[in-house]
Amino acid sequence: MSTPTALTVPTPTSDKKKKKKKEKNNAYDAGADDPAVAGFIAAAPEVADPYSQDYLIKPQSFTPSLDTSNWPILLKNYDRLNVRTGHYTPLPTGHSPLKRPLDIYLRYGILNLDKPSNPSSHEVVAWIKRILRCDKTGHSGTLDPKVTGNLIVCIDRATRLVKSQQGAGKEYVCVARLHSAVPDTAKVARALETLTGAVFQRPPLISAVKRQLRIRTIYESKLLEYDAEKHLVIFWISCEAGTYVRTLCVHLGLLLGVGGHMQELRRVRSGILGEKDNMVTMHDVLDAQWVYDNFKDESYLRRVVMPLEVLLKSYKRLVVKDSAVNAICYGAKLMIPGLLRFENDIEVGEEVVLMTTKGEAIALGIAEMTTAVMATCDHGTVARIKRVVMDRDTYPRKWGLGPRASMKKKMIAEGLLDKHGKPNEKTPAEWLRNVVLLSGGDALIAGASAAPASSAPTTAVKEEKQEHVMEEDAGEKKKKKLEHMDDARKACKRKVEEYDEITLEPAKKAKTVEDHDGAAGAEAKKSKYLRQQAAELVQEEKIEKKQKKKKEKEKENLLMKTRV
Repeated sequence: MSTPTALTVPTPTSDKKKKKKKEKNNAYDAGADDPAVAGFIAAAPEVADPYSQDYLIKPQSFTPSLDTSNWPILLKNYDRLNVRTGHYTPLPTGHSPLKRPLDIYLRYGILNLDKPSNPSSHEVVAWIKRILRCDKTGHSGTLDPKVTGNLIVCIDRATRLVKSQQGAGKEYVCVARLHSAVPDTAKVARALETLTGAVFQRPPLISAVKRQLRIRTIYESKLLEYDAEKHLVIFWISCEAGTYVRTLCVHLGLLLGVGGHMQELRRVRSGILGEKDNMVTMHDVLDAQWVYDNFKDESYLRRVVMPLEVLLKSYKRLVVKDSAVNAICYGAKLMIPGLLRFENDIEVGEEVVLMTTKGEAIALGIAEMTTAVMATCDHGTVARIKRVVMDRDTYPRKWGLGPRASMKKKMIAEGLLDKHGKPNEKTPAEWLRNVVLLSGGDALIAGASAAPASSAPTTAVKEEKQEHVMEEDAGEKKKKKLEHMDDARKACKRKVEEYDEITLEPAKKAKTVEDHDGAAGAEAKKSKYLRQQAAELVQEEKIEKKQKKKKEKEKENLLMKTRV
């Protein structure tokens, strides 16, 4: 006889749980069929980890609706840039800033370092250089040994941005000690408010710079806390680079009439990077390098070191074609044909960043066009280069490959142009019609371009006439010169004869030995005088030869111009 099975009575709570689980599974299955939800699910890991996604501006004939708010660094909100053209040829070189190979990643890297107390800024930078085994390091502005906080350390190629970061604004939190009690907190706040704006400062006695009076701007200040019993003031300031907070504390004490000095100081922001922007300590850097050396794990180093493009997020952007990148690395200006996209509200003289379609920084530049002009004109200079960041030949050379450049190289090889590519005697007239004379300006075209081919015989006759006239002029000038030289020789001869009459008459009359000696002395003087006259004549002949050579050169230049 079989035993009856025990019946399980379902509880209300277990039914509810099963029902919720079933609804959740159904919703997930339905969402997988929905293209919008499926797209969101597929995009979710890319948004979460920017290191695993390839971000790239692709060439296209229309502007698609993209959400680029999650794209990294310089490519963020790329869809909001103005489009000059969407057509270009992408080159398989360069890397997205977050996906560079580790050695290149470190060469273009920066550190937002939390400087410890006691070592100087230069010591800290030297330690970073030794830990990461890099060639060059630099920092964004010196901090005193006892001061802690934000210190931007640039590695290798990123050191080219040091100057721009040193001049950026800074923010500090300071603890100042007053020498006597000030019972009124509002009085301290008013004194701090008085110290905003342009203030005179002389560097402290312990500073390493020349103690000259300077003007520095305090943009904003805020009283955070005041302890009347301990005479301590804690305040925050935003100021210009080069401000001495130690001097500011002394001025605060003078305004309150009690005296004061700086107790502690911490920098909380330098330029665009603050305390919350991936700040790391010296131990973090040392540990990340140790993990890579021992376990070949790059992830820690990539988290500690950031791409230099992070420092350039506040600049207005100009997107450049891949074919124009290497020319800019060699110092060429950015022209309209090389521009893909540009930002709004760019003014002439404003500092901008030139970037590739992969989001790499090429250089810092000075805009020479406004946004409106970039959108409307078809030629001209968009920006001139201030500081190149990218290495040369990261992208291939794309200049000097056109038909005219190829023809020029061929003509240089055949001797139809000189080694510098300039016209010579063998240069054909067809080439001269289109040649641009750089010395005469951008729009100065050689005069031969205006002369038609049928007028060649008449121009040849004109050249012959001009040559004949020039030869006649040269002959007349030569005759005049020779006549002048003959007159000079005759005058010299007359002077010698007069001198003979003056000096030799007494010698002829005298019959004594003494008179004979005097005559010998006169002969010596005569020979000396003749030598001097001969030397003068030789000098005049040399001058004449030089002038003759100069005239011949002028004649050749004139002939060249008439041919052109």
